[in-house]
Amino acid sequence: VQLQASGGGLVQPGGSLRLSCAASGNIFRPNLMAWYRQAPGKQRELVAVMSSGGTTTYADSVKGRFTISRDNAKNTVYLQMNSLKPEDAAVYYCNLAGGLTTYWGQGTLVTVSS
Repeated sequence: VQLQASGGGLVQPGGSLRLSCAASGNIFRPNLMAWYRQAPGKQRELVAVMSSGGTTTYADSVKGRFTISRDNAKNTVYLQMNSLKPEDAAVYYCNLAGGLTTYWGQGTLVTVSS
């Protein structure tokens, strides 16, 4: 299984970005697709996760600002990020977990700065 993330970039505080992550290969179902992030000097943390059935969980720090969604037909997960703050800056990684195996994408950099 391969995960290809895209959509990162530079945005001003208060702005929006949409991340995408497409999975390919022999994908086990049901599964969880998630976004994690890692800022410099910090541990990787869970941002949001969505099951193939549609159940979602968010980190408290992004609730009300970020929305995770997925297109099961395209094996793609999205992260809509609104009202971005400087503390949201990080490398964002997509993750797929299913069949006792976890896969990671390559990461996409989000920079929030004026």
